[in-house]
Amino acid sequence: MDTRELVCIICPIGCRMTVVKDDYVSLGYKVTGNTCNRGEAYAVKEMTNPTRVIPTTVKIKNAQLNRLPVKTNAPVPKGLIFECMNIINKVEVEAPVRLGDIIIENILGTGIDVVATKTMEKI
Repeated sequence: MDTRELVCIICPIGCRMTVVKDDYVSLGYKVTGNTCNRGEAYAVKEMTNPTRVIPTTVKIKNAQLNRLPVKTNAPVPKGLIFECMNIINKVEVEAPVRLGDIIIENILGTGIDVVATKTMEKI
């Protein structure tokens, strides 16, 4: 039987959950230890298709700082994180950049953009 222990990261409670593969329930997994339905959905997603938002930085020229904080605007499949970082680490932008500007569009064909999380003016 496929069993896994997880700590839910959806809210600050941090429920300790046990997830067991069970073909007799509608979602395919039986989840215990969660205090809400969001925890159950998180656990099933973590077992079937885990994803993460990637917060990081890129190089920026002609700005007060030399790194611009960015993040993906949606969660990326965990298996693609290192490939995404290889692309992100090669990017260099030039100031000015506005909060929310798309830095990398449709990274790895996922439909997910890498966006600026800070405004940086040109110096």
